[in-house]
Amino acid sequence: MADKNLTPHALRHSTAMRLRHAGVDNAVIALWLGHHDIRSTQVYTHADLALKEQALDRTTPPDVPHGRYKAPDQLLAFLEAL
Repeated sequence: MADKNLTPHALRHSTAMRLRHAGVDNAVIALWLGHHDIRSTQVYTHADLALKEQALDRTTPPDVPHGRYKAPDQLLAFLEAL
């Protein structure tokens, strides 16, 4: 860690994101960080790609296979030709 630029902001951000990934509500994270206004917490708990995928997984209908959509080669060729 000696080579890393470790700042208090980086520690707060990583703590907030770990809590967010664990499913902790933003209001609780705001209390944990000592924020009086939950809007201050948004700087630390932005939605990264993993959180966005989790949100999408919750909205997937039961009859749709799990995982990312992979377009067939024919469709990709068509789109590239446009």
